Amino acid sequence: MNVSVVICTYSLDLYDDLQEAIASVLNQTYDDVEVVVVVDGNTELYRRIQREWADDDRVHTTCNEENRGLSASRNRGIELANGDVIAFMDDDAVAEERWIAELVAVYEERDEVAVGGRMKGRWVAGRPAFLPQEFYWLVGVTHRGFPDEGEVRNTFGSNISFRAGVLEAIGGFDENLGRKGDRHVQGEETELAARLREESGRTVYYNPDAVVEHKVFEYRTKAGWLLKRAFWQGYSKRAMETILPDSSGQERDFLSFLLTDSAPERAKKLIRRPSLRKLTQFVMLFVFTAAVGFGYLYGFRKW
Repeated sequence: MNVSVVICTYSLDLYDDLQEAIASVLNQTYDDVEVVVVVDGNTELYRRIQREWADDDRVHTTCNEENRGLSASRNRGIELANGDVIAFMDDDAVAEERWIAELVAVYEERDEVAVGGRMKGRWVAGRPAFLPQEFYWLVGVTHRGFPDEGEVRNTFGSNISFRAGVLEAIGGFDENLGRKGDRHVQGEETELAARLREESGRTVYYNPDAVVEHKVFEYRTKAGWLLKRAFWQGYSKRAMETILPDSSGQERDFLSFLLTDSAPERAKKLIRRPSLRKLTQFVMLFVFTAAVGFGYLYGFRKW
């Protein structure tokens, strides 16, 4: 089984991180791998990548003529990929060396059509003491409360894969979703996975041993940035509901987990052994929940 890994990029600021991302894929314990790099409308970046990897026939690079956004770039990567399985990873991520082997093992042992893995944080500027693990998803890291293993609606877009034939059958990513400039509506993986379930009755299988590290840069650890992120995530969830009315099950389960399990457990630990760190995280649990809620309500005005 050969595997194609699609990495989309657009900024010269992340050039060194992109090089590390590509190298991490090429240094996997699993050998039958290619990398498809899609540059979104940045000719200078495209030329630098071409020069860097000109001698490695496992790396294929293309460039959009203009900025088309993440979903369109991923679809371009799908078109160019040769693999039986197509995986996706971000340009600011680093795959652990057994990542692809773990994905492939699930495909071969369970005959799944889509497999994702765990996102581990690489805290470049240190882990913010006020950020509860339940909200690590704000920085693209698998959070407390996510299922341990098995079938899930979807995993993070920087650690998800599909059989190539499945992507062809369901039509790839919805190009109205995903990052593009200042556009805030995300959830392209959610929509794709929901469409997969609707059209085939199959879903994504989560293997926590298939690990990709996501770099959490300093600006992503600031309270203001995280609150803004939470707001727009809530907005995106409302937008997703208008596209896929039955897509909110995982969010409802997570909210239930926060209110009935996580918050009471944190309160007990805080009472038993008080600390400023525990108190701050307990408060921020509700602050971030409120920020998501405000974004969700704001979405009713727009969608």
